[in-house]
Amino acid sequence: MSEQAHILVVDDDKRLRQLLCKYLADNGYLVSTAADAAEARQQLGAMAFDLLVLDVMMPGESGIELTRSLRADNPVPILLLTAMGETADRINGLESGADDYLAKPFEPRELLLRISSVLRRSVREPLPQRRHCRFGRFTFDASRGELLDDGLAVHLTSGETALLAVLAETPGQTLSREELAARTGAGGNLRTVDVQITRLRKKIEDDARLPRYLQTVRGRGYVLWCDA
Repeated sequence: MSEQAHILVVDDDKRLRQLLCKYLADNGYLVSTAADAAEARQQLGAMAFDLLVLDVMMPGESGIELTRSLRADNPVPILLLTAMGETADRINGLESGADDYLAKPFEPRELLLRISSVLRRSVREPLPQRRHCRFGRFTFDASRGELLDDGLAVHLTSGETALLAVLAETPGQTLSREELAARTGAGGNLRTVDVQITRLRKKIEDDARLPRYLQTVRGRGYVLWCDA
């Protein structure tokens, strides 16, 4: 996968941008760079990328703002980099639509592992045994990683797609947060599972506070109820 994946690194720090470009290229990735959100938009308009490695703190449009904007019509996986390592900051990054979040300073090897995990989740393969899961006006095609709302496509991040696919394999069966984290490549980060559940509910539930389809089983985990 790494030999084919094209990564766009967006960071206003020229030295870090160059270091990341060399390191990722040395590890088999095709790499392009941008100094800010405006340049990133130009690059995204000219070619398709497999992943964005995006700094949060940039002059002008921040990484969080760019992520939210891209999520309106662009499914490219996004890994956020930031010097802010507090839990609230990580949650804010994930809620913006990012697929993963890595705080600076970081070990280069961890960055490679995070990139590999995000890219694996973004590959849409017919993994689940159950092909379709229908709930209310929604239909999830697990083999295509596609969620439809009365026939209209609903954008999902790669992490959300992976989570919904795992839940749709065994509808009506409660899966623990630990199992969901392990099977979706969340790296054992249980909070990431919770955030993705919250985001999914906002997309498929009429009232995310009183979910009908994607429910919490207290002390056990989460369950997806399908009509067919």
